[in-house]
Amino acid sequence: MTKKRKNAAKESGDSISSKRLLRVFSQNDKPLTITEILNALGLSKGKKAKKPVKQALYELMDQGKLIKTGRAYGLTERMSLVKGVLEVHRSGIAFVIPEDKRRKDIFVRSSHQGDAWHGDKVMAAVTRERRGKNPEGRVVRILERGLAALPAVVQRKLGGGMVLARPADPKLDFNLMLKAEKGQSLPAVGQIALAAPGERLEERLWEASLLDVLGQEEDVSVQERLVKLNHQIPTEFPAEALAQAENLPQEPTEQDFEGRADLRGVGFVTIDGAKARDFDDAVCVERTGDGYRLHVAIADVSHYVPEGSPLDVEAFTRANSYYFPQSVEPMFPPRLSNGLCSLNPQVNRLAVAASMDFSASGEMRASSFAKAVIKSNARLTYSQVHRALHLNDQDERLKLKPVLPMLEIAEELARALNRRRKDRGSIDFDLPEPEIMFNIVGETVDIRPKARNFAHQIIEEFMIAANEAVAEHLENLGLPCMYRIHPAPDIEKLESLFELLSHTELGPKVPKEPSPKALQELIRASEDTDMEFLVSRLLLRSMKQAQYHPVNEGHFGLASESYCHFTSPIRRYADLMVHRILKRDLGDGRYALPRPKRMEEAAGHLSRTERTAMEAEREILKRLTCLLLRERVGQTFTGVISSLSDFGFFVELAEVMADGLVRLSRMHDDYYAFLPKEQILLGSHTGRVLKLGQKVQVVLEDVNLSRLEIDLAPAQERPGKPPAA
Repeated sequence: MTKKRKNAAKESGDSISSKRLLRVFSQNDKPLTITEILNALGLSKGKKAKKPVKQALYELMDQGKLIKTGRAYGLTERMSLVKGVLEVHRSGIAFVIPEDKRRKDIFVRSSHQGDAWHGDKVMAAVTRERRGKNPEGRVVRILERGLAALPAVVQRKLGGGMVLARPADPKLDFNLMLKAEKGQSLPAVGQIALAAPGERLEERLWEASLLDVLGQEEDVSVQERLVKLNHQIPTEFPAEALAQAENLPQEPTEQDFEGRADLRGVGFVTIDGAKARDFDDAVCVERTGDGYRLHVAIADVSHYVPEGSPLDVEAFTRANSYYFPQSVEPMFPPRLSNGLCSLNPQVNRLAVAASMDFSASGEMRASSFAKAVIKSNARLTYSQVHRALHLNDQDERLKLKPVLPMLEIAEELARALNRRRKDRGSIDFDLPEPEIMFNIVGETVDIRPKARNFAHQIIEEFMIAANEAVAEHLENLGLPCMYRIHPAPDIEKLESLFELLSHTELGPKVPKEPSPKALQELIRASEDTDMEFLVSRLLLRSMKQAQYHPVNEGHFGLASESYCHFTSPIRRYADLMVHRILKRDLGDGRYALPRPKRMEEAAGHLSRTERTAMEAEREILKRLTCLLLRERVGQTFTGVISSLSDFGFFVELAEVMADGLVRLSRMHDDYYAFLPKEQILLGSHTGRVLKLGQKVQVVLEDVNLSRLEIDLAPAQERPGKPPAA
């Protein structure tokens, strides 16, 4: 509420309830002026009578229920106005994402965004409905700023105790005239400052006051901090949550073991990355007469975090842990995540266990679940298991001798599960994940594909099996479940790909129905052909994003009829919800079944925060890529074309895991046209064709950290340059 509105509220004597005022508007078929509102309420037109009415009007406008249009006020719902959040793309176009999920996103041109910024909560007026497309609109009011403090890069000094700065988020396309207050030191050019924006001075210029100086732009920790600020990622736990965590015991007690299955005799081990600090899943596989029994034990976080407690409220707000190259913002304080709820070796830990019986071919025959106490036998890394099982490293096998027989059985089961999952049509794109390499002083020195081996696959197969078993169990009982759903692909994008492939050697393999199995077979048919890159990339782009939902709609990518997240309650709140429901089924009366409305609201929140985590992860990767490549401008790289558009093409570099843009304006040998159906760029004079997966040589021309852009040019435009080292 603005200062003016607060004063109006303070000075008013008698109050007018919001409900009473809303009734007045609902009984009229047009917007109302102050005079008309007073008449409808039977009040005089004096100053004293107006004050409480204005107070109620201000409150309703702040809530987004009323909007002012000229001298009159009207009901938002009757004026084609929509409340939502403005999402601005780096290209400048934007959409208002409505709070009412039944409505389509509203397209907003840059000229119709007004003073609103990316992330602001706004009211938008729908100006044009478009058949088959998103409606078009304009922002008519800012309800709440998305960010009250902006990280900004200092561009230059202005004199008079001021500097010119630009928001570090490339979606905020304006400048700040940043002023230091008395006693504050002005940040230097190239430093990142934290600014509190004030009034707008010109179209793309705002005044701002200095809050803090984060540090030098090239500092990785500074880049991580500004990304967290850009995405409003929590970095401090509330005092109440920390106090609750500190009051927890160091170890579970005998009293905690009551009513639990004692599985301390089961040969559990944890297998994680070498740098992992929390271990929330442990596994053990036993051979049965004609098959296998898989035990998956997951840390029982819910035992220590009562629903509605400070720790629980903060965990729900965060919804997941946020991972960065040099830091992590965990969902729970380290007292839980690295201690009491980490399945460290040779200590008693509380767990929720899933036990599953499989045939020799990997078909699940039965499953059971229990609250348990376990003791992990060993903390293993993926590299250790890979060296012992697949490289037959004798030294490593000797080190792992006590658990090696179990690991060999585990590999057998994992391979059977993997074969069975592929047979049903589960789609694996097998795209490499980037790993950022730092030197001893924390500078980025390389970005390379993260090493993967079948040891990773063992754990992935076991976690998928446990997640499916829990989802099927809760569904069969008719209990609530926070499902992990993955909708079918975008049919228009698939049809475009099928049309393109129908004129190639893969034409006979184009499926009539886009089932997971049919798409997987198409990927297999393209392997080791010129079409492999095109098929995998265009199929990937047709896929929709997985999300959380209380109604089971299946998981297309895994070809799974029933799937949920159960295996990581220390870093995903959805898993914590599933644990509580499962424990209620196991007879623990401390857990109430969530109501449908609560499940629906939680699903939306969890899906949104997951997207935030993904966007933050992509942004910090892009920032560190820019920092790395700034020192290599002018060098020549090899790569493959990864994406095409009417303004240029993107190239994935081979020497470093990064991509950049070759603009058509940098192509001097011809005029090129983009043919979307054929997915090529075609030279009008030379007939030269540029297509997905094509190998090219490019020169790194420019790196713009403020816009997160890497500009490339064809290598033939800069002859004689040596390839990058």
